[in-house]
Amino acid sequence: MTLLIHPHDDDTAFPDIAQALVEPNGLLAVGGRLSEKRLLMAYERGIFPWYNSDDEPILWWSPDPRLVLFPDAVKISRSLRKTLKKTDFKVTFDQAFEAVIDGCASPRKDDAGTWITSSMRTAYVNLHHKGYAHSVECWHDDALVGGLYGIALGKVFFGESMFHRKPDASKIAFIRLTEFLKSQQYVMIDCQMKTPHLMSLGAEEIPRSAFYDYLHSASPFQPQQWQAA
Repeated sequence: MTLLIHPHDDDTAFPDIAQALVEPNGLLAVGGRLSEKRLLMAYERGIFPWYNSDDEPILWWSPDPRLVLFPDAVKISRSLRKTLKKTDFKVTFDQAFEAVIDGCASPRKDDAGTWITSSMRTAYVNLHHKGYAHSVECWHDDALVGGLYGIALGKVFFGESMFHRKPDASKIAFIRLTEFLKSQQYVMIDCQMKTPHLMSLGAEEIPRSAFYDYLHSASPFQPQQWQAA
């Protein structure tokens, strides 16, 4: 049975992720709030929040299999490699976190809504100030044209969302992220859900049990300072 969490309960532990539902795949708990304590408790256990609006209860997920990308396995197409060699784009880290999350929250083509609610924005901006959430920005002519954000715990980066306003901008940000993570001996990037975009960049599905083993080989889960990136 899916765990029901009281909206102000930050202490009740999540069930073992092996107890997550098969359909819908990975649903483990419902309710609670996006407090720092609850979010870190979730990520440390391989669980993430994903729901549609602030009017709905928070849904907590741990799907099986899990989509991940190992930093040294990233795939770069010939055309993207050519783009990376150009000097048109500049990539930075943690220079415009709020602008990146707002870019990710903006409606996409043929999509009127977003799963990044106002409560989620507030929660992740707070995690950014605490050193847990990080952004990668892609600039063109001093304009933010793409980027991504996520959570870094131990030696795992939990990717949350990415966006682009110019072709390949989010891919460039992602490639530079993998280069940085590799240089810092990160174990993997958690991509959460399978998408053709991430698969084209080298992401692969692994059993949830293997994901959990990788996750805990990368502890302790401390804030990561990326200012030098």
